[in-house]
Parts: sequence; structure tokens; C-alpha cells
Amino acid sequence: MYPIASEETFKDGDIILKEGSSGDWIYVVLSGSVEISKAFGGKKSIITVLDPGEVFGELGYLGAIKRTATARAIGETTLGVVDRAFLDKEFNALSGYFRTMLVAVVKRSRNLIDRACEFTSRKEDRVQKTLSLTFRDRQSFVKAYTANISKQGLFIRTEHPLREGEQFLLKLQLPNLFEPVKVKCEVVWARVPSDTEKRPSGMGVKFREMSEGDSRVLNQYLQTCIKGEQKD
Repeated sequence: MYPIASEETFKDGDIILKEGSSGDWIYVVLSGSVEISKAFGGKKSIITVLDPGEVFGELGYLGAIKRTATARAIGETTLGVVDRAFLDKEFNALSGYFRTMLVAVVKRSRNLIDRACEFTSRKEDRVQKTLSLTFRDRQSFVKAYTANISKQGLFIRTEHPLREGEQFLLKLQLPNLFEPVKVKCEVVWARVPSDTEKRPSGMGVKFREMSEGDSRVLNQYLQTCIKGEQKD
């Protein structure tokens, strides 16, 4: 059994961890259950439900990354917080090479989970449209274009893609609208320019947050595009 530093009790429906938040504590389910889910395009996708004895939060600790999913209590749930001194001692006892391997596996696992959830939650086909947009990179504002777009995300054509996992604010200009749609996004994957690469450089991003109004406007635009393609 894991060495427990403290115990915490949550009521039914309480959020234990929120996707995208900071934190690296590891928890053990002592009683009750914990639902693990991710959000895609404003919809929740349940990954799994954890029972007593199971552990969660390890990706944040091992990979030093933000929380990759939301954890919610099902029924009254008691969790054990794994002793941090014990974790640090065990982790630091590993060779540097092995620690690097673990971190790489964690980050790869995160990307696989993201892509699997996005695939299973995607109900609408991507619309092949070229739309102008702007976003801020590490130095300045960048003008770019979409290659395709759906309710969950889009592909941005750019020779200066951001790093995988980086979050940013995107301003997307839809036809016949004066104000752009503003969306908080996260880079799922990036493809840099290459002399041997036939596919265009750019980055695939998923939508994280947008206002109800902007979400409604974007959905209406996509529905119009889909109906137009079906007629053709």
C-alpha cells in the first residue's frame, strides 16, 4: 500500500482536479469512486471510473505537466494523498536516463489520450475551409489560415507552429462578421517545414474555452457549411 500523508473526503459531484490546472499530488482512492473525464468542444468525454485502490494524478507528478483530465467524486469519496517525500526519494533514486524515459512515456501517453478522446467524441466531419485568423506566438502576433475546422478544433497553416501542449488565444474571422470569434486553444501536434515533407507545415489545435455566444456563432457557421456540402 502507498504511504499516505493525509486523507481528504469529497461529496458526490465534487471536483477533485480540474483539467488544465496546475498540481502534482498523487491520490489513492480509499473509498467511493472517481470519474476521470476530458472536455472536447464543450462536451465531456468520460475516460474511466476509478475504484478503491486505484491511483490518479501520476501524470502531473512524473511529467511536470498540467492536469490532463478532470477528476470528480462519485458518491462520498475518501482519497489518500501519497506522501511527497516518499515519492521524491523513490523517483530521485532512479538513474537520470530512466527518469528521462518515464517523462517521455508520460507525455506520449497524454497525447494518445487526447487524440483518442478527440476521435471518439468527434461526431461532425471537419469542414474544409480557408479562414483568416491571428494568434500570438512567443514574439509577436501572427496572421495565418485554417485548412479545416470542426466544433472541436482546427488545423492552422503556419511555418511557425507553437510547441505541443502550448495554450494560446486565437481570433478567428468568420465570413460576414465584423468581430472575430475568440477561442482559447491548445496545440495537440505540430508539423514544422521540411524539404521532404509533402504535407503543409502547421499545427492541429483543440478548442479549450470560448464564450456561449462565440460557440453558437461558430456552430451555426459549421452547420451552414455542412448543409452546403451535402447539397453539392
